[in-house]
Amino acid sequence: MLKVSLDALAREHLKKAAQDPAGRSSGTVHGGHENVLRQTVIALASGRSLAEHENPGEATVHVLCGRVRLDAGEDSWEGRAGDLIVVPASRHSLEALEDSAVLLTVAKLP
Repeated sequence: MLKVSLDALAREHLKKAAQDPAGRSSGTVHGGHENVLRQTVIALASGRSLAEHENPGEATVHVLCGRVRLDAGEDSWEGRAGDLIVVPASRHSLEALEDSAVLLTVAKLP
């Protein structure tokens, strides 16, 4: 059994992101490359982003704190603390509209 405080992880990674030249920090909460399911806390300083990339499988972004925008082509979705965004299967990017932390959950396609 594993119990994790997502609030504590979000705070920890936000501090690291504030000190990082790229303005981001992340860490695996559950799973990994050898698993189908992987959960990662990602913190982004305001104005920083994850550049456009492919979706490796089914994925969701749960906004732990702050405000983010997910862009996929001409579509975009904004999320704030407590929101869950289903990531589209297409190429997409994620931008922090303010200092933000999210929980990315991915089930990799075989």
